[in-house]
Amino acid sequence: MKWKDRIKDFSFFALPGMFCFFAVVIIPFLYGIYLTFTDWNGVSQVKKLIGFKNFAGVMQDKQFWMSLLLTFKYVILVVILVNVIAFAIGYLLTRGIRGQSFFRTGFFTPNLIGGIVLGYIWQFVFSRVFVGIGENTGWELFESSWLSDPNKAFAALVLVSVWQLSGYMILIYVAGFMGLNEDVMEAASIDGASGWVKLKNIILPLMMSSITICLFLTLSRAFMVYDMNLSLTSGGPYGSTEMAAMHVYEKAFTSRQFGVGQAEALVLFLVVAGISGLQVYLTKKQEVEA
Repeated sequence: MKWKDRIKDFSFFALPGMFCFFAVVIIPFLYGIYLTFTDWNGVSQVKKLIGFKNFAGVMQDKQFWMSLLLTFKYVILVVILVNVIAFAIGYLLTRGIRGQSFFRTGFFTPNLIGGIVLGYIWQFVFSRVFVGIGENTGWELFESSWLSDPNKAFAALVLVSVWQLSGYMILIYVAGFMGLNEDVMEAASIDGASGWVKLKNIILPLMMSSITICLFLTLSRAFMVYDMNLSLTSGGPYGSTEMAAMHVYEKAFTSRQFGVGQAEALVLFLVVAGISGLQVYLTKKQEVEA
């Protein structure tokens, strides 16, 4: 193929996508970095360069670091619960049980609901349905709305996140289980390997590619949670469920401190990118081929 034909093919197929990627991702990202060095309030046309003062403001913002610490706690719980539940259900849904295709669809359905809508639905469940159950049964756990108690509100946020994210991860794990080499599994059974031995020494190593993908997706989505945080708890009660992304938004758009907010967003991005990159590197090293 001549180089002119290659240029035409590139211009037709790749150039539009690259243009959109640069316009929507790269240019706003670079512009955001520029804003971290200004005192812009989001309204004025003048953007005065102030050096690294915004980053000093980030270091002094105790609420940001508290929200980041809370986000770490949230991420750990969500990542562990989502992947354990999705892995277990994905395994069961590839064992040939009756109606497994129906169950796959059912488990995936919550992922189709947007975070804002999902938050309002579960807000009704926690405030009305659970309270109604508590009034009729006398169960102390449901006597009051979970969203009015700081500890229960955080648990509610984790519960809803796990409920939503598990369905998508189940499909990935199902695809991984269906791709396992049956000859290897049969050979292990013939050699007398028990279920736990096969899971530990054969299934888990062969499933590491799926685990890598699921861990990356749950990590990135959990760190950047905002829509569900907004609609379910709005960061309350008393700021006890305000995640880092929500704090960054409030700092930039409510407090009109775009420079500091953008600096905090950059710090959050670096944290997420670093942890996600480390996770992918470590889990990729554990991948094997059948």
